[in-house]
Amino acid sequence: MTDLRHPLHLLASAEFARAYTIAVLIAVFGSFAIERLSSPLTLATVIVVLALIGVAVLFARRDELSLLRLAPTSLLGFLALALLSVVWSTDRSDTLAGWASLLGYAVLAITVGHVRDTLQTVRAIGDTLRWLLIVSLSLEVLSGILLDVPFKRLGIEGALAAGGPIQGIFGTRNMLGFVAVIALITFVIEWRTRSVSTPVAVGSVALGAFLALLSASPTVVVLAAGVGVASLALMIVRHAPAERRNMVQWALGAVVVIGLTAAFALRHQIIRVLDAGSDFSMRADLWNTILDFVPDNAILGHGWVGAWHESEFPYIYINILLDQHHQSALNAYFDVLLQLGWAGLLLFLVLGGVAIVRSWLVASVRRSVVYAWTPLVLVTLAIDSMFESFTLVGAGWFMLVLCALRAGQSRSWRESIDAAHTGTMPTLPVK
Repeated sequence: MTDLRHPLHLLASAEFARAYTIAVLIAVFGSFAIERLSSPLTLATVIVVLALIGVAVLFARRDELSLLRLAPTSLLGFLALALLSVVWSTDRSDTLAGWASLLGYAVLAITVGHVRDTLQTVRAIGDTLRWLLIVSLSLEVLSGILLDVPFKRLGIEGALAAGGPIQGIFGTRNMLGFVAVIALITFVIEWRTRSVSTPVAVGSVALGAFLALLSASPTVVVLAAGVGVASLALMIVRHAPAERRNMVQWALGAVVVIGLTAAFALRHQIIRVLDAGSDFSMRADLWNTILDFVPDNAILGHGWVGAWHESEFPYIYINILLDQHHQSALNAYFDVLLQLGWAGLLLFLVLGGVAIVRSWLVASVRRSVVYAWTPLVLVTLAIDSMFESFTLVGAGWFMLVLCALRAGQSRSWRESIDAAHTGTMPTLPVK
């Protein structure tokens, strides 16, 4: 029996890992509320303390971990480039602060990824988002129906009685929609794995769908469609005979390419159907303006900052030219291209792309449906990154690192090196 009186034994215990994971998830997904109800310094302090505890937890579990498999190589490369960009950044203090935020959330994700397995992670995220969505709906009911008063500090406008849009405790309707889709994926996986009772599962799915609808976010429709198609494709692959699975994978890949090409060709019609013309037009103008500033530092970018600082170059000029007040490129890919150039964008695409491929291959052969959670969340992040920059900060970045780590734990070149050292070759149970 583990002696929990010893500090290292306590940090390495399953009980501490469970509590630590819940604390991290509340801090990550509740970051906007924490910042608004206290201050940015309070949020930064919370993240730093949790990150330091995470390092201590990893140290306490060092005998269970392999240094080679601690984090994906592409993640380390991206973090290294972001830090290195302090050399050519126009504001080194903001670059260091932005990099520290990246590192802090990455450490949290790496720690959670190593102390919790996939099912435990899904359960923890499900429990956390269930309560945060309940809190969001409760505050919206209180603001929009019972008191009919906006809660300006939390950004809640009290529009529930009018049918939305609502923001909950997540700041914007698009962020609420993004979180709701992540929650729906998690709730369905909980349901399929029987991790929670049927009434809880049904209620959770209904809650997530209701808030996604009330968010009135145009990106939710695109996210839901993308996740639906990915789920159908994964189900087809999982049920295909083992000898035909590779052929099915290639066929689905061809369908995806054709679908993306058709979507691009019919983009104007799709925008009209989604009634998102003005919203997309604004984004298109922003992206075109950003591309005008890319050639100045095409390879390495203007330096990492994360969320835009409107008083700095080139962000102040972009907003002046558009007569707007953007705090991001509203597209993670354009944001990385602007801040870290083509080198950073390549690393970012490798980080996400390799994770999707690895997790998809694992989910297609593993018997348990819980392995479908990682690729479906990564698909959500990839699609959302075309309309928002959530994947580069806070909860979005945390989820990307967590899923990339989870994907690399089952399919990685490091696994072969570890196997060579131990004499045990890793295997995947085939359905």
